[in-house]
Amino acid sequence: MSQTVSSPADFLDRRGTTPLAPVPACERRQFANSHAELSPEAAELARAIDQYKLQHRRRFITFEETLAVVRSLGYHRD
Repeated sequence: MSQTVSSPADFLDRRGTTPLAPVPACERRQFANSHAELSPEAAELARAIDQYKLQHRRRFITFEETLAVVRSLGYHRD
């Protein structure tokens, strides 16, 4: 049995910081990119969710996170 030893030049480190694929021009969102067709209240919620996702580096958020955003806007259940 023979073993082949690869040289360091043959090794491709995929953990590096240089991306192998091109970065998309726009960020993919969970909801629509435009909030123009929404009511003022819904647009406020959409902006708050977008801000939350940017702050926490999340593309999609859970129901618990959505509830936290809604509560941060001052909504509560009577």
